[in-house]
Amino acid sequence: MHNSFLLRLRNSWALQLRVVHALMIRELITRFGRENIGFLWIMVEPLLFAGLVGLVWHFTHGATEHGVSVIAFVATGYIPITLFRHGVARSVAVFTSNQSLLYHRQIKIVDFIISRFIIEFLGAMMAYLFMAVVLVGFGEFPIPSDIGLLIAGWLLYSYFCFSICLIIAPLSEMSEAMEKFIPVTTYIMIPFSGLFYMVSWVTPQARDFLLLSPFVNGMEMMRKGIWGSDVTAYYNIWNPLICSTLLTMIGLILCRRVRRRLTVE
Repeated sequence: MHNSFLLRLRNSWALQLRVVHALMIRELITRFGRENIGFLWIMVEPLLFAGLVGLVWHFTHGATEHGVSVIAFVATGYIPITLFRHGVARSVAVFTSNQSLLYHRQIKIVDFIISRFIIEFLGAMMAYLFMAVVLVGFGEFPIPSDIGLLIAGWLLYSYFCFSICLIIAPLSEMSEAMEKFIPVTTYIMIPFSGLFYMVSWVTPQARDFLLLSPFVNGMEMMRKGIWGSDVTAYYNIWNPLICSTLLTMIGLILCRRVRRRLTVE
């Protein structure tokens, strides 16, 4: 009995992995086609965005800020924030645009969110790695002090982004007004993302407030993992972990409610 259950569970997971993989390929071909560099475009935009802003900061703020390279500091902030913005943007009305695929019983509506987010996650991760290698070559980026902490911060940051996407997707289907407000909210949250600062640079009162943000905790972990003892970081891993898990549960409930309203054409 126990072995039979495990076998069914394993087969179910294998099926869903194949479904997500197929949806990812479909999404990549739809968005980028088969010409030129194809899916590599998913890492070009974050790289260009982070690189140009980093250069602007380099010429306006100087080569270093609080003892760290300005270009590296800005790039390590902008690439994660593009993951959030692109993930949210791709989650809006995702069910409606893929509604016809629900004809296939194996496809669940959550698969649409997962497949699109994985694409954005891989693109941002490749951009982060490519940016680091290039900047290390120019002496603008240190060899990470703690790879484990850097990866943990990246994963927690990404997990929180994904949990928000799970909520945004069904809400955008329930309300057209929500769909209009989402682009604005992605800009409003930038001050609470840890993009332009480290928490140790602000006052203790502001520090306590900013550490309520899961984004800030993840960003602090990443930068501590990169610069090590050269920076002072404040973070609590339980904040993004608990917040992300709660939002994921809420998002899955909302997705289930929206699924009942969708009609397969």
